[in-house]
Amino acid sequence: MTRLGRLDGVQLALYQALFASCAEEMGVTLMRTAHSPNIKERLDHSCALFDARGRLVAQAAHIPVHLGSMPRAVEAALALGPLAPGDVVLLNDPYAGGTHLPDLTLVSPVFLPGPRRRGRAVPDFIVASRAHHADIGGAAPGSMPLAREVYEEGLRLPPVFLARGGHVQRDVLALVLANVRTPDERRADLAAQLGAQATGERRLHDLARREAAGRGPGLARAAAALMDYAERRVRSALRGLPRGRYRFTDALDDDGLGLGPVPITVTLTLAGDRVRADFTGSAAQTPGPVNAVAAVTRAATYYAVRCVLGGDLPVNDGTFRPIAVVAPAGTVVNPRPPAAVAAGNVETSQRIVDVVLGAFARALPGRIPAASYGTMSNLLIGGTDPRTGQPFAYYETLGGGHGAGPGWDGERAMQAHMTNTRNTPVEALEHAYPLRVLATRIRRGSGGRGRWRGGEGIARVIALEAPARVTVISERRARGPYGLAGGGPGGRGVNLVRAPGPRGRVSRLPGKFQLDLAREAVITIASPGGGGFGRAQGARRVRPAPRGRRDAGAPGPARPRGARAG
Repeated sequence: MTRLGRLDGVQLALYQALFASCAEEMGVTLMRTAHSPNIKERLDHSCALFDARGRLVAQAAHIPVHLGSMPRAVEAALALGPLAPGDVVLLNDPYAGGTHLPDLTLVSPVFLPGPRRRGRAVPDFIVASRAHHADIGGAAPGSMPLAREVYEEGLRLPPVFLARGGHVQRDVLALVLANVRTPDERRADLAAQLGAQATGERRLHDLARREAAGRGPGLARAAAALMDYAERRVRSALRGLPRGRYRFTDALDDDGLGLGPVPITVTLTLAGDRVRADFTGSAAQTPGPVNAVAAVTRAATYYAVRCVLGGDLPVNDGTFRPIAVVAPAGTVVNPRPPAAVAAGNVETSQRIVDVVLGAFARALPGRIPAASYGTMSNLLIGGTDPRTGQPFAYYETLGGGHGAGPGWDGERAMQAHMTNTRNTPVEALEHAYPLRVLATRIRRGSGGRGRWRGGEGIARVIALEAPARVTVISERRARGPYGLAGGGPGGRGVNLVRAPGPRGRVSRLPGKFQLDLAREAVITIASPGGGGFGRAQGARRVRPAPRGRRDAGAPGPARPRGARAG
């Protein structure tokens, strides 16, 4: 410790790594013990560590939209009442700490050895995990229907105790399993999340023992110091940005029920060591499910600001303190219940990033890349597996092209921004579901033109081996991602369905649809390319496609250059 009582730089770096390792190991436990391909293979989950007041201390490099919104879930769990050792709170209510219904969050207290403040049993830390479950009931398999109300989207759980004193509440678990299409898979995935919670608690106990043996400053004090350090770093970085107000507008194609386009506007105010993102002027909340709850809007804004600041800034509660987000109630970025919200978490979050980065591009024209593909191209398929006679629910998102920037071409065929998942490997997908992958390939020529070209998207072609209900929720089908500095827009995405048979009719479908399809129908989801940067000079450049790779979307988690998850 320094004479001023602060941790020095080495100590801060060590504690930051120690806390982050707890969250990372929680994620490893969850990934290795989960049953569903969506969690086990795609890694659609996140883990984080909080202090006793519910402030984010550290996170694993998982899903940005999960992590930026999870503090609200911890606040909601703490409001349920005093937490005792062995308690686990379960929730998914978007209006009480959740994001959308398939994301189930578990929150657990951690009590470390030592005297309790004021004679009360107060947790020293909180551990939390959030995982996207492939089905949580509702009007369509996958629980992301083209709904008008949140009630249609699945089982809605306010904070409830899944475990008390280390014992699972069997009535609560039975209630959940009775309302989903794939109860065995849900049971196994919830057990994996409980295992992740136990791992986080165990690792914090290990750190506490090491701390006591080494006479360190104490974990709680170290956590508070890390938050203050992050705040100082972020404020210092913000002071290096030009002051002013910068406005930008982009739009969602539609809400899935015929309303569109749906504009999202932000006014970004840079004022020394503070930044304010005001979404006044955005569209009113929509009848369809593209509404994003306030926690998602904040998460997307935090992520975009963090990307712009760059560097090795830690991400915790202190990081967010200089960032103010204004999201008027009753708008698409902060709806009132019972608005449907399933697509807000996955699609509107991406557009919020686009508008915040677009506003930054006006403040920092030489630093910000063009828009990336801007959609998760959600594909949900469910029915009865003829091999087992049991229901199945498949969910996947698709990557696309990254936006080009000043000095680089955009990356091709990778996830970007608010998602940080892999695709499902072909072998795992075909083993788990009555589906056959006919192709996964790069969409040649889909990147936006410019001095630096946008990255190219992905085409995924899947044949049904059983009748199924198919839901697609995608964006950037009406207009492509924007280019910057004279660069062209990225190529628009395309959704196709071919009727059964080798000469079946091919139909081009809108960005959001829900259909009951017959066995041997073929679905093609082609994601957008990224926007180009700068005016094109000379002949058009076309990069060669990589050879020898059937599954072009297979690379693991990827982020835009200069960005980090969170």
